[in-house]
Amino acid sequence: MSHTDEVDSSAAPLIEHLKELRNRILISVAVLGVACLVGYLLWVPIFHVLSIPMCNAMADYGQKCQFVLIKLQEGFFVAVKIAVWAGFAMSFPVIAFQLWRFVAPGLYRNEKGAFLPFLIASPAMFIAGAAFAYYMILPGAFHFFLSYQGDFSEAMNPGAEPVAPSITSAAAGVLYQGSVESFLSLTMQFIMAFGLCFQLPVLLTLMGKAGMISSSGLRATRKYAVVAILSVAAVATPPDVMSQLIMFFAIYPLYELSIWLIAGFEKKREVQERADGTWVEPEDE
Repeated sequence: MSHTDEVDSSAAPLIEHLKELRNRILISVAVLGVACLVGYLLWVPIFHVLSIPMCNAMADYGQKCQFVLIKLQEGFFVAVKIAVWAGFAMSFPVIAFQLWRFVAPGLYRNEKGAFLPFLIASPAMFIAGAAFAYYMILPGAFHFFLSYQGDFSEAMNPGAEPVAPSITSAAAGVLYQGSVESFLSLTMQFIMAFGLCFQLPVLLTLMGKAGMISSSGLRATRKYAVVAILSVAAVATPPDVMSQLIMFFAIYPLYELSIWLIAGFEKKREVQERADGTWVEPEDE
């Protein structure tokens, strides 16, 4: 076989892989486009669901649930943002499946068995994090933010008799009338932050099963993990201590859960390797 034939034969599999990758990407983009269109058709009920925590918090202060459009085009861009977010959420299972179909042929059977559960666990944990933010974090956060209406009223009317927050706020000229876009951005910031942070046990456990990290290593770096999680909470949440602490106490237990899961995988691996006669005792540090 000539050198040219060898080059051609080695290039053929690469071309086939690139074609398959192109097809997988085209399918994913098409599904995403259709899902975004569906999301645009449903953006009104989706916005209604997202506004419930804020409306409940405003009701506690005797205020009518009402937002304003600051810019002329703001309503359209809000609808588009909701459509894109909803479209990605609806199309993610298909996109993940296309990714799986592309990488699966190149994996060994044991690697497939290790990778597939995490592919399923990732969206499940994101949904869990988003639900945690929606039901547990947003009501308290919005109530906390709205409480500053009363503080402004006291500052502008010192010595006045304390009355209902909605009355003092209106009297002082300080009443929340947030724009739709800023409210939606804040809501999605919470949901996305908690959804992504709940991926922590998925990522760490996958790395542990691949042998990249160990349970003992994670135990030894607990103090650094605390600092890292607090730093992420400071960046991912609005600048109030309460939200950051809530996020920390929600995420840190997931770090401990990762240690427990990785330790379980390590015990199973040790039992299997001892049975195969390939077990090597770790060196004492």
